[in-house]
Amino acid sequence: MELSYWEYKTWLSHIDFTIVGSGIVGLNCALRLHERFPKAKILILEKGFLPQGASTKNAGFACFGSISEILADLGVHSEQEVINLVGQRWKGIQLLRKNLGDQAIDFQVHGGHELFLGSAQNLYHKCAEQLPEVNKLLKSVYGADAFHLGPNVFGFNKVKEKYITNTFEGQLDTGKMMNSLLQLVQRAGIVLINSITVEDFSANESGVHVKTDRFEFKTKKIFIATNGFAGQLLNEEVKPSRAQVLITEPIENLHIKGTFHFDEGYYYFRNIDNRILFGGGRNLDFKGEETNQFGCTQTIQQHLDTLLKEVVLPHTPHTVAQRWSGIMGTGKQKKPIVKQISDNVYCGVRLGGMGIAIGSNVGKELADLTE
Repeated sequence: MELSYWEYKTWLSHIDFTIVGSGIVGLNCALRLHERFPKAKILILEKGFLPQGASTKNAGFACFGSISEILADLGVHSEQEVINLVGQRWKGIQLLRKNLGDQAIDFQVHGGHELFLGSAQNLYHKCAEQLPEVNKLLKSVYGADAFHLGPNVFGFNKVKEKYITNTFEGQLDTGKMMNSLLQLVQRAGIVLINSITVEDFSANESGVHVKTDRFEFKTKKIFIATNGFAGQLLNEEVKPSRAQVLITEPIENLHIKGTFHFDEGYYYFRNIDNRILFGGGRNLDFKGEETNQFGCTQTIQQHLDTLLKEVVLPHTPHTVAQRWSGIMGTGKQKKPIVKQISDNVYCGVRLGGMGIAIGSNVGKELADLTE
């Protein structure tokens, strides 16, 4: 594609900072760079016509980790590492709320509830028994006891009579959140170009040469914020993980409120606009879902349909309105990768399915790596 003199001069010359990816991390990185360097020329490149990956395709959970996830993490991380992980999620949500405001993102707190299927007897007892210990461990993060046992007030089927609820967990409108971030970016005069794929780059002490599928240009510094797609540009310990989701048509007099998890977090659902959004099932085919290709599979979607009918809405007629998928970035460690890779090259990736909770903070930390 040939660029005109005007196109190159206006949008692709004298660039100080280029950010690859316009998701939660990329937009927050851009805003922080603008705050630190108000005269800098900042460019964001996004391969989708909207933000790809998971930023506009997630479930909208403002969550910090269910009790079974915390216990699983304690099996592979130290207590201090787990405190740090949860603390980062907590701080990230507070930063998101501060930056955008609760009304702009439709932030609501109805609690995060972990359900236990009848077959999860041992896991349920383990979580219930260690509830006081986990509350004590995380009190420095929340400032109070977060987890408590509560009755099955929403009448879910095939689950234990009690949930384990995190009082502080909430939910938000993913579309409103991303739209609010985009508006802030536009008001700051930051250039965002969609439908551009960065194919390669080469960096040295003087700057970075960037090659896209449409043009080439130079920038002083580049920030990779593509999360699950990072493997296409970087050699870092992060792999793509697809998450499949469905949402129902509006349900009259829907009484379910909150965010819900079961089967150690592999399934999750919530209320939104009098609908139920339900996702998960990656554990049915880990290898198959380790992909950067969007799409829904019959195996997982049929299982979601069955669980929706038998567990979530056993006595409520419902119809599925939409199905979609998002691509997360995961790895052996849950800690995100935020670092300088080489001269003038930085990355903020591997958000581990916690993008809403930690994305704002990761973007800020990414921007703060440069001088």
